[in-house]
Amino acid sequence: MRVRHALLVYASPSSLFRRVEDTGAYGWALLTLLLLVVLIGYATVQTGLIDRTVDQDIEAWLAEQEKTRTDLVDRVELRDLVEAAHKEAEFTKLITRLLVIVWTPVYMLASFLFIAALLYAMVALTGRKPEYHTLMSIAVYAGFIELIALVLGLVMKVYYRTIAVDATLRSLAPEDAPLAEAVLAAIDPFRFWFWVLIAVGVTVTRQLSRRMAILSVSLMCIVTTAARVGIEYARLM
Repeated sequence: MRVRHALLVYASPSSLFRRVEDTGAYGWALLTLLLLVVLIGYATVQTGLIDRTVDQDIEAWLAEQEKTRTDLVDRVELRDLVEAAHKEAEFTKLITRLLVIVWTPVYMLASFLFIAALLYAMVALTGRKPEYHTLMSIAVYAGFIELIALVLGLVMKVYYRTIAVDATLRSLAPEDAPLAEAVLAAIDPFRFWFWVLIAVGVTVTRQLSRRMAILSVSLMCIVTTAARVGIEYARLM
């Protein structure tokens, strides 16, 4: 299979996964996907929005602190606080850049490996012969859906001039409702599309029956979504 065949995941995933069943090749597709993710992360950094958002947050916090510190002692403490805040801001910018450029592709690769391993175990439990390269190929080619989410996120960030946007339903959450925001932040249409493609892939390649594919992938989707809700809720609290 060639890298260009990955485009079939958007138009004809069944035909793509039939090719995967025959070859089980994913090396160049995986490398291309990770490089594209790195380039999108680099483009995000180059927009300057990370620095802009962090600076805005720090300035807003310092303005609030300045209102509450009126006497001489507090003003002296405030000066030290400003210096510390700006140092923290520089550190936050660096970490955010690394997360965008480095952590995103690393996390994506780790998720592919983990999903392929889980599917391997599920196929083995059904008594069928699992093919790891086939399962890994399914995860990799389904992962090309994430490119749409990342590009859409980049466009939204540029349009709204902030990095505090994503492709989830977070923006629909009411104010002062952390649980609702956590739930909506975990609802990512592109991620659900990814899981649908995984189910299609394991069915077309006959790694799992249609029923077992639906049950297994639905369970994985529910567990990962619940975990994301928990992480988001803990972060908001």
